[in-house]
Amino acid sequence: QVQLVESGGGLVQAGGSLRLSCVASGRAFSNGAMAWFRQAPGKEREFVAAVWRSAGRTYYGGSLKDRFTVSRDNAKNTVHLQMNSLKPEDTAVYYCAAGMGVILSSVPSGTAYDYWGHGTQVTVSS
Repeated sequence: QVQLVESGGGLVQAGGSLRLSCVASGRAFSNGAMAWFRQAPGKEREFVAAVWRSAGRTYYGGSLKDRFTVSRDNAKNTVHLQMNSLKPEDTAVYYCAAGMGVILSSVPSGTAYDYWGHGTQVTVSS
C-alpha cells in the first residue's frame, strides 16, 4: 500500500521560510513524478512544483520558482519543498502527490497523480 506523509508545515511570519517534506512508502517514485499542490480556503487546488522522472527535471507553477525550490532524494523516496520569502497569500494546505505514469504535459494537472498525502497546513501571518 502506497502512502505519502507530509511534514514541515506550520505558522510563519511573512518573509519567513519553511521546508516541507513528503516521504513515500510502498513504492519507489524515482522514475515517476512527485509534486506539491496547495489549496487555500474557497479556492481551487493549485499546482506548486514537481520533480519529473529519473532526470529530476523540475517544474513550478506561475512565478513560484522565484521563491520555492523543489528537490527529491531518491534514496529516501522523499520530495522536499523549500519555501522562502513567504507571503500571506501562500497560506494553504499543501499536498504531496506522486505518480508513475505522469507525462510531461500533465505535470501540473492533479488528475495525473495516483497517490496523495493528507496535506500539511501552512499559515503565513502578515
